[in-house]
Amino acid sequence: MGAKNSVLAGDYIDKKITLTAGGTLPIISVDYKTSIELNKFFVECYEVITDEQRRSAASGVGRGLVGGALLGPVGMLAGAMSAKNKGVYQIAIQFKDGKKSLIEVDDKIYKALIKACF
Repeated sequence: MGAKNSVLAGDYIDKKITLTAGGTLPIISVDYKTSIELNKFFVECYEVITDEQRRSAASGVGRGLVGGALLGPVGMLAGAMSAKNKGVYQIAIQFKDGKKSLIEVDDKIYKALIKACF
């Protein structure tokens, strides 16, 4: 099963994440004419939910508690949902405007996100 390439929780829930026409900038498509760029100008910080964080607790509840300690409510959901698919990344994002989203993306969008936020 591949990545959903969408927002799983928080602000912009259920919105799709794609790359711009040039394939270099990830965006959240809010509606047909509005998008949010996922780059260093709009993203305050992000945290990739890693295998180490997933393995730090034995159950979904435990993973949720670990995620909650790291990232608050969005992290709690990330820990509880922790995907186990290779090439699928769950990332908690804090935007500069104070909004937060938990996203799930594939390898291509993940690499573009890391570059754009560097």
